[in-house]
Amino acid sequence: MKLILTQQVSGLGEPGDVIEVKDGYGRNYLVPRGFAIKWTRGAERQIESIKKARSAREIATVEHAKEVAGRLKSLKVTLRTRTGSNGRLFGAVTPADIAEAVKAADGPDLDRRRIEIGNPIKTVGTHRVSIRLHSDVNATIDVDVVEA
Repeated sequence: MKLILTQQVSGLGEPGDVIEVKDGYGRNYLVPRGFAIKWTRGAERQIESIKKARSAREIATVEHAKEVAGRLKSLKVTLRTRTGSNGRLFGAVTPADIAEAVKAADGPDLDRRRIEIGNPIKTVGTHRVSIRLHSDVNATIDVDVVEA
């Protein structure tokens, strides 16, 4: 099955890439979750707009990614959230919450889809979060979750 990626998928490619995958993987996973669209001649014309949007918000070079990683390393990120009496959160911290907290701490504007949380953050304390800045550069930051 020939597909056009609309989001980055680990091991497959970047948005705008045309890929060939097994029918079941494309039909049952990639297309329903919005990671890809079926390849057609009309959809191929959309590739250019997908790539333009990607280049506008993406960190283009490895040097720029290393510079952003250096800024993130020196950043102290604190996230205030509602908690119960035993220190557990009402819900979990999302990548969008972390992106907002980084921006509030005078950090760079991050795409929430590039933030990887290992285990769901559901407790107060310091948690380590990984950020894919570039295909070759990853950064890790410590997020302090405190009671609001």
